[in-house]
Amino acid sequence: MVALIGFIMIFLIVFLLLKGKMSPIVVLALIPTIAALLLGFSPQEIARFIKDGISTTTSNGILFIFSVIYFGVMSDTGMFDVIVNFLVKKAGNNVIAVTVATAIIATIAHLDGTTATTVLITIPALYPVYKAMKIDTKILLCLTGACMGVMNLLPWGGPVARAATVLGMDANDLWHILIPIQIVGLVFNIVLAVLLGMLAVKQGAGAGKGEVVDVDEKAKDEEDALRRPKLLIFNLLLTIGLIVILSTGYLSSYVAFLLALSIALAVNYPDLKLQDKLIKKHAPAALIISATLFAAGAMVGIFDGTGMLTEMANALMSIIPDFMGRFIHIVFGIIALPLGLCIGTDAYFYGIMPLVMEVGQSYGVDALNTALTMVIGKNLALMVSPLVPATYLATGLANVELKDHMKFSIPWYWAISVIMIVIGIIFQIIPL
Repeated sequence: MVALIGFIMIFLIVFLLLKGKMSPIVVLALIPTIAALLLGFSPQEIARFIKDGISTTTSNGILFIFSVIYFGVMSDTGMFDVIVNFLVKKAGNNVIAVTVATAIIATIAHLDGTTATTVLITIPALYPVYKAMKIDTKILLCLTGACMGVMNLLPWGGPVARAATVLGMDANDLWHILIPIQIVGLVFNIVLAVLLGMLAVKQGAGAGKGEVVDVDEKAKDEEDALRRPKLLIFNLLLTIGLIVILSTGYLSSYVAFLLALSIALAVNYPDLKLQDKLIKKHAPAALIISATLFAAGAMVGIFDGTGMLTEMANALMSIIPDFMGRFIHIVFGIIALPLGLCIGTDAYFYGIMPLVMEVGQSYGVDALNTALTMVIGKNLALMVSPLVPATYLATGLANVELKDHMKFSIPWYWAISVIMIVIGIIFQIIPL
């Protein structure tokens, strides 16, 4: 009975998240609560489960608040624009240099972990260059998506924070384990950029010269007023220093972002009204993500407290061949990309992953190893998933049909995700 209610709950969570009929916050908090009531647990017991679950997500939720606002402010200062313009100018008329510059720009632009921001920074800046040089714009989309997928392994990236929430660990600690794999992914993104540049040359790219990008001055007046070109070096050093601190774990991630945000606002915008305006500008996105994480913590707490995951795992164990059990994390790591195309982020991490973890543990596979493999493929599926709104934004800006983008990009993304998993196995980051 416990397993049956658990499976029904998982189905409802995934179904409602896919349909988009309710906010993830409502789904993740309400459905597990109803399931626990049906199992006979009292409201006081359920409240304790929720409290225990939310306590494991506090640091990650605070991290999201300050990190999203910080990178939003850095974007307002124009730091990313300067980097993009410099790289595009350096690439010149060299096709391979343009594709490599695309990978670098998308990688830097996705430091904030926000898909829409990365798309809006990368594609409009490079689209005229691609058209003028007759480079297939599917290459622009492919490289942007690949770099976003690998960069999304950062601790303030949504998938890593969600996986950390399910594991009950700090997102920064999970990222430290993933760093070698992420570096491999970044290297292969540059390799992919070179290969796609060579492909573009074979297709006849390279003719013509770059065109001047038309700028709507009226629409950009407010943005221009926020630009701080004279503080570019300061903002770059501040961001680099922040990343170094996060990499070493010298400070808690949310403390580092809180201090960096405070310094950035004080130096770039030493005016109370303007500081308040910028915080309010970026706060909605930060608070929605954090609130969703807290709701997910409530769900995880109910999962653990009621014992539903254990019962569901026992039911699945009875139908999984024994020889497959110890490799379940590898199997799900390999199929994570196609699975991630069909299932939304919240449904994937809060519905499917906990169940696979529990089954894996029954066969001696540590939950952390399952999370490591499943987070890689899902991240690479980010910009080819029809469930991600930024996918439509990107295809619209690049004037490419979604089906054409998926057909062109999925094989490359899948190859990179499998390579990252294989390298993780070779480095013994992911034990077999």
